[in-house]
Amino acid sequence: MYIGRFVIVAPDFGAYRVSSRSFPNRRIVDRNGTLTVAPTPDAPENDNPYVSYNCVREGGDAVVVGNGSHVDPIAEKLDLGYPARDALASSLLALDYEKDDYDTPRVAGVVGEESYIGIVRRDALLVDAVEEPTLVATYEEDEPTPADFDADAADGPSALARAAYDLPYEHAVCAAGVTYDDGDVAVGLFNG
Repeated sequence: MYIGRFVIVAPDFGAYRVSSRSFPNRRIVDRNGTLTVAPTPDAPENDNPYVSYNCVREGGDAVVVGNGSHVDPIAEKLDLGYPARDALASSLLALDYEKDDYDTPRVAGVVGEESYIGIVRRDALLVDAVEEPTLVATYEEDEPTPADFDADAADGPSALARAAYDLPYEHAVCAAGVTYDDGDVAVGLFNG
């Protein structure tokens, strides 16, 4: 099944996976702890504004994971002291779903002292507190749902990225993982 890009958030970790039929020539690059989705060196040139973006970024005392340019304003609001829920909801609402041919939803999560997951679709904005691993995706799985995820924070962020990459959804491209332990954030990635 193809569910597109997705986020998994738990109280002490998060993961993000790029799954793509249209733009598979991408990778995740670590830029001093901020993880960025970018074209591979052999990717064809394109002017699609949704192909490259920060997918993991620290903000305040938390870390944000997500599928687009909304990751930055969520992190910036956390830096300003917004509660995680408010930073997530207000940024998703302000940027809205992507105005592409598919009205692609924006998905994101905040992992910290309070962890949340959210999505903004053409027809809804959903933001839920997280108590267990929870998944939300751009297609099919477009409501926060408990995830059958066989990894935990003790495995480390790179193992979380690999576990997200290996989930049985179609068109995996690359993945990111983050851990959160009392304000300490670690990031990892897996490029397939």
